[in-house]
Amino acid sequence: MNHNYLIPANSKKSMLILGFFTPVDLAIFGTGCAFTLIMLLVFNSKVGLGSVMLLLAPALIATFLVMPVPNYHNILQLITNIFTFLLGRKRYYWKGWCVKDEK
Repeated sequence: MNHNYLIPANSKKSMLILGFFTPVDLAIFGTGCAFTLIMLLVFNSKVGLGSVMLLLAPALIATFLVMPVPNYHNILQLITNIFTFLLGRKRYYWKGWCVKDEK
């Protein structure tokens, strides 16, 4: 084999629906689209562009959250990581292999 290893580039991608979405992502997207569809059926959208944009806002926000981005699963995961970093612990304690060697 001459030390040639075959490592799949995106091995976790096979665990996602259509290679991009988790069930939570599809639930967020489906809920946003369903809510938008209900609002379009209930409210009069002949008023103007601003009111149509407000009626389409849930679907647009849901699409923005589940849109794939490089180096992260999607924007929702990126926002979660940012909040976890900003609101998480700032002082880290050493738990390495030589922790018992310190006095």
